[in-house]
Amino acid sequence: MYSFELKNDLFELETLRQNLENYAQCIGLCEKCIFEINLGLEELITNIISYGFKDNLEHLIKIKIRRNNKTLILYVEDDGLPFNPLEVKKPEHPCDIESIKIGGLGIYIIKKLMDDIFYERCECKNKLTLKKKIETN
Repeated sequence: MYSFELKNDLFELETLRQNLENYAQCIGLCEKCIFEINLGLEELITNIISYGFKDNLEHLIKIKIRRNNKTLILYVEDDGLPFNPLEVKKPEHPCDIESIKIGGLGIYIIKKLMDDIFYERCECKNKLTLKKKIETN
């Protein structure tokens, strides 16, 4: 199991990327998998940092990654406001490009990139488990 923590600061997205790439290289993930997992986690962590906390205190977001055969399992835990991303409805697709609104697609992107997502609120923490079928080099 590979694990690390991020502070609730958008500058930590670089730390996320570096940790993911280090782990991905160790297990030989293909570039497409690395890109999709990084994009999904970046969207998720950005949402947690941007909307998950009502105070200006430092909070930690814990991430654990493990491989189970051809599946990568990612655990993300934070002590932010209760939020179940599985309850978010699919965004409406506008008819034309001018009608597109900024924001609101992050959770949709995460759901599209991952194969399974599970959420639970336990011990005042959001716990999200993401599963992604992987290909190696």
